[in-house]
Amino acid sequence: MTRILIIEDNDDLARGLANNLEIEGFETAIAVDGGTGLSLARRTNPDLIILDLMLPGMDGYQVLATLRDEGDAVPVLILTARTAERDKVRGFRDGADDYVTKPFGLLELIGRVNALLRRTAKWSDRAEAATSIRFGDVEVIPGTHDVIRDGQRVTLRPKEFELLMALARRRGNVVGRLELLQEVWGYGSDVVSRTVDTHVGELRRKLEKDPAQPRHILTVRKTGYRLSTG
Repeated sequence: MTRILIIEDNDDLARGLANNLEIEGFETAIAVDGGTGLSLARRTNPDLIILDLMLPGMDGYQVLATLRDEGDAVPVLILTARTAERDKVRGFRDGADDYVTKPFGLLELIGRVNALLRRTAKWSDRAEAATSIRFGDVEVIPGTHDVIRDGQRVTLRPKEFELLMALARRRGNVVGRLELLQEVWGYGSDVVSRTVDTHVGELRRKLEKDPAQPRHILTVRKTGYRLSTG
């Protein structure tokens, strides 16, 4: 059974979400603070996390950043009252997969959960079948999500890796920002357009010898991006 961890300090909201998700056939667990949520995530290996940002003790940003720094690629849906663009940008930069603001529609939230789980399953199937990809001094191994640069392992956040693979699948062809948003973050998500640019900048910082003059992760003016493997 698919396991969903809810990290939310509003007990009534958390229990209401859990009840409705269980009706949909999911197994749920609840944590009411960030530290407990992080411990549960490590111990129970959930299939998806619904994460509030304003938590007592360790806040949601810290929980998310810690999980990603530890290499945990579990899908994370942020559910928060914070609606500012800067909060969304930070959430996606830290590795969130979706961002839903309160108040929210229950049916929409369940739809987002199902869409995230479907995308994760499809991605895993594609990754297992793919061969390694090389450009410059970088080697990418999709099946294990390993990225090696000049013999050293590079840690990419889950969305950075998915974005890199979305570019790699085009085999040098240009892909637009909107298409990348739809493929990597999911069509209909409340994602700001700067999200793609921010993640591209992080990929360049980690993978290019000179991020200011990239040779492989290239901008195509007024269109989008492409990956040059030559």
